[in-house]
Amino acid sequence: AKMAAAASDLLTGWCLFGLALLVILVFCWIYVRKYQSRRESEVISTITAIFALAVALISSALLPVDIFLVSYMKNPNGTFKDWADANVSRQIEDTILYGYYTLYSIILFCVFLWIPFVYFYYEEKEEDDGNTCSQVKTALRYTLGFLTICAVLLLIGAFVPLDIPYKKNSTEWEKVKLLFEEFGSSHGLTALSFSISSLTVIGMLAAITYTAYGMSALPLNLIKGTTSAAYERLENTEDIEEVEQHISRIKSKCRDGRPLSSRDRRTVQQLEERLRTLRRRERHLEFIEKSWWAKFCEALRPLKIVWGVFFAIVALLFTVSLFLSNLDKALHSAGFDSGFIILGTNLTNPLNMLLPVLQTVFPLDYILITTIVMYFIFTSMAGIRNMGIWFFWIRLYKIRRGKTRPQALLFLCMILLLIVLHTSYMIYSLAPQYVMYGSQKYLVQNNSYVLLLILAFLLDQCIVTRTYLFLHKFWFFSAVYYFGNWAFIAVFLIGLIVSCCKGKKSVIEGEVDEDDSDMSDDELSVYYH
Repeated sequence: AKMAAAASDLLTGWCLFGLALLVILVFCWIYVRKYQSRRESEVISTITAIFALAVALISSALLPVDIFLVSYMKNPNGTFKDWADANVSRQIEDTILYGYYTLYSIILFCVFLWIPFVYFYYEEKEEDDGNTCSQVKTALRYTLGFLTICAVLLLIGAFVPLDIPYKKNSTEWEKVKLLFEEFGSSHGLTALSFSISSLTVIGMLAAITYTAYGMSALPLNLIKGTTSAAYERLENTEDIEEVEQHISRIKSKCRDGRPLSSRDRRTVQQLEERLRTLRRRERHLEFIEKSWWAKFCEALRPLKIVWGVFFAIVALLFTVSLFLSNLDKALHSAGFDSGFIILGTNLTNPLNMLLPVLQTVFPLDYILITTIVMYFIFTSMAGIRNMGIWFFWIRLYKIRRGKTRPQALLFLCMILLLIVLHTSYMIYSLAPQYVMYGSQKYLVQNNSYVLLLILAFLLDQCIVTRTYLFLHKFWFFSAVYYFGNWAFIAVFLIGLIVSCCKGKKSVIEGEVDEDDSDMSDDELSVYYH
């Protein structure tokens, strides 16, 4: 009966997972279709963007699932459940591990092969609309560089393990043989872990740039709202009249037949471009004023304020917990050589205090972890959408509703894939013991039951999450993540100050730019009616 109940619970879990997968795919399709340009959309780039975004969201869901499964095998008193014998536990661990293998391999495939190929294919297509074979060859040539980087990372991770017991008199052949034996015994885990950790460092930089800003900007934008469309339209009308009068004053200089000076011609040209932009703004504002969707969103204004306050609380909880966790590592870890790793918690933080309390009521702790992970992803999306895609000081692409180029969407999805990889370590930094063991407890010899506090001699009694195995294969990556957390906190505070000082956003923020063509206004009815 107990086995049947366990099987029923697992079946229910798989059904919920399937439902979540369907929801993720629907969300990805809506998100990509919302932002992609209708005039430049392509089937391959659309499928690639949807698939990559879905992989990012599914990967972010691995951490809560991993924690739940290792916790589910134990009773609250610290004993294993009847059905969770050694073989079943090993099967569950292997299933989780294979899940990580699969998703992380797909991420490597997307980052180093599929997304670069599709990106360079469309870049070449814009320059040469003729020969498809030539476009494919050029795209493959550029993609080969990414594949080379991937191969190098895999080789470094596979054949340069951290600890191999060489004998003092070992020959070079014996050393090489030991390398291959180590690679075989780890089933490629070390190679994959090194490659993923390398990408996670890039994801850390993306999180510092986009997620930290998104966490500060998103709540404040929801609370402050946008300016009134009617008020903006009135101001825009005044600007149009002012520009038209300025153009008329300059052109009046040549009424007697004299040509305009080169300086006046340049000024008129700039003013006419400015006038075209203002007229496009006028059309957008007029559409929004008449749009039922805009009126519906305005009616939801109180709900947006509530969501903004909630997101602000989550952001502050996240940042304060991250600060205290990093401070704990700075004060009590063994330092740089150990990757700033500590066993136990000396300085508690709000999240560490909250999770043990929520563990008493299933499944509140998993809901909290899932909420934080998804919040991390959606604030990353908000940060990329607000800032655009940059390469150092050069702005490459803008993310705008209905006008985003295929290449920009591919960049967005690649950045999200990298940020998702860093999410697991961010959560580990906030609650290391919970990420390692979930809600497991261990059985003490005197038959009293206590919460797990020390990790060193209890590994045989508690099952470690597979996430932890990927996170701490290489200590120097942990050291890099430690300094990255400080940079994340600093950027969040800077973004918070900037967002507080900025006024309300325009109701058509990012919808109209000077480099837009008048043809882009033909799609207005798709979004506002």
